[in-house]
Amino acid sequence: MKDRKTEAKELARERIEILVASALHEKDEVLAGRQAILAKKIAMRHRVRLPYSIRQLFCKKCKAFIVPGRTARVRVGRSSARAVRVTCSRCGHTYRRVLAE
Repeated sequence: MKDRKTEAKELARERIEILVASALHEKDEVLAGRQAILAKKIAMRHRVRLPYSIRQLFCKKCKAFIVPGRTARVRVGRSSARAVRVTCSRCGHTYRRVLAE
């Protein structure tokens, strides 16, 4: 038998995944941002760590929700260290994600 906290955390994880998936496919940027903020608030309230795939959808500087190709520019670097550069269209901050070789 699971206790209430464990059940609440599992439910929170499910809701977070649903909200982020909905925000990624949403045409309206304002609504997508609100859904992403709500998902983050649920994670904080229930002390659930966001998965890496969801964490990388937030700008590291302005904390805005990033939809690759729509609210951010994504480029692949050509240097010896293969990396993806993501530029936030809201604040202009650029950060890199190094690709495994």
